[in-house]
Amino acid sequence: MQGNKLYVGNLSYAVNEGQLKELFENYGTVQSINIIEGKGFGFVEMSTNEEAEAAKEALNNQEFQGRPLKIDEARPRQPRRDFNSGSRRRF
Repeated sequence: MQGNKLYVGNLSYAVNEGQLKELFENYGTVQSINIIEGKGFGFVEMSTNEEAEAAKEALNNQEFQGRPLKIDEARPRQPRRDFNSGSRRRF
């Protein structure tokens, strides 16, 4: 892994930041947590790449609150496409 930020998918909508922090603290220092409400996923940033790798290896596909977690290295955010700019095709 090249980064220390993890994507955490397949979360129960009832999960809160404290519960996720407690789970990931077993593998190192948690720098930040961002749960995307109503979407079932979030991001956990560990203090080092090694800690992130250890958490990913240990927790991917492990059941947490009745659901198997999907954990991967977070990808950089892509800019949103602006559908209102540029030329419009006319037929």
